Amino acid sequence: MNWSQVCEDKRFQDLPFKIELNEWGNITLSPASNQRGNLKAKIITLLARSKVEGEIISECSIETSKGVKVADVAWLSKDFAKQFGLETPYRQSPDIMIEIMSPSNSDEEMKEKRELYLAKGAKEVWLCREDSTFKFYSYSGEIRYSSIIPEFPSAI
Repeated sequence: MNWSQVCEDKRFQDLPFKIELNEWGNITLSPASNQRGNLKAKIITLLARSKVEGEIISECSIETSKGVKVADVAWLSKDFAKQFGLETPYRQSPDIMIEIMSPSNSDEEMKEKRELYLAKGAKEVWLCREDSTFKFYSYSGEIRYSSIIPEFPSAI
């Protein structure tokens, strides 16, 4: 399957799962939880209150070398939003990609996603752990805080 087929297929509407495609076009599912939804809402609220202008997308799809990955939250600069609009999936990564870790995610899986997003042009990748703390990454590796939105807290 390709991403357009997944998006148009009525069988995949309103599922309590996050859907992604792996590098072979197979669908992978991640279960949703109220904790994850609550963290996502808090992240979006904090981004919206930021002094830095940009767009926020929940469930942002990116075409990577290993299939379509879907970040829990993405922040797009005004330039990125103007250039790519709401293209689905994005062929290039927005400026900030945010993943919320769940019990089913491994550190290796998150490392791979981080590398895939950075390879597609993300300037930063943020990882929110189950304890509501963040790790921030850029091309140079782990960073203490976001250089794009420096007021974003390291824990929520």
